[in-house]
Amino acid sequence: MSHATTSWAMETFHLAGVDLKLIKGGHGAPLLILHDEMGHPGWLRFHESLAENFTLYIPQHPGFGESPPVDWVMNMRDLAGWYLEALDDLGLGPVNVLGSSIGGWLAAEMATMCPTQFKNLVLLAATGVRPPQGEIFDIFQVVAKSYLEASVLDKSQTPEFSDVCPDEPSPEVLDAWDAAREGACLLSWRPYMHYPNLPHLLSRLKNLPTLIIWGRDDAIVPLSAGELYHSSIPGSELVVLDHCGHRPDIEKPNEVVEVVNRFLGT
Repeated sequence: MSHATTSWAMETFHLAGVDLKLIKGGHGAPLLILHDEMGHPGWLRFHESLAENFTLYIPQHPGFGESPPVDWVMNMRDLAGWYLEALDDLGLGPVNVLGSSIGGWLAAEMATMCPTQFKNLVLLAATGVRPPQGEIFDIFQVVAKSYLEASVLDKSQTPEFSDVCPDEPSPEVLDAWDAAREGACLLSWRPYMHYPNLPHLLSRLKNLPTLIIWGRDDAIVPLSAGELYHSSIPGSELVVLDHCGHRPDIEKPNEVVEVVNRFLGT
């Protein structure tokens, strides 16, 4: 992965009945980061830059990475309810939260259930709502490597793409991808990658400062979904990045960190 200078470590916390694996590192106020449907990609430049101003808490969702599944969690709203208890047990809150793709959906679900759990909400190319125009790319119709390749606009212009998606993935990486896809399938299969009623619930976030970041050329979740989040969350801010796909964290890390730092007041 990238050449990290910030100290970080994987820790195990017993939270809401589960031994959750959590990566922690950085300096400053806590920032909860919720990874996408392919699992935590490793400590990247995006994390390194954010860690200059924040202490990052990056859990591996139950059923992803080294965290065991929760046997009663069957959909995203179940997982959101479990996470709220986990954050209670961790003593983390109110806290800033940033969620990417399926992690953004998770963050939005938690926030509609308990807006006061969070100080600020950042949604990075989030799934969770059905795009008014276009469709969400079907992750389960292609192999994991093809999905990752479709997630960026131009992998040749994305230096860290080879870290996230090696040309020749090791058996361990392939196993991690398969496990992540299995976890994502459980959470998002029907209806696919969204909760139909979520737009009606998002008005609960009227007092929660919300930043929405999207790539204009997102081939996974169309920009119209970001626009729906924006119109459904009173007072939210939408930032659209040109020449960027579904992975602003690796395609435009400097721009994303600059916008997030400004939004969070660093």
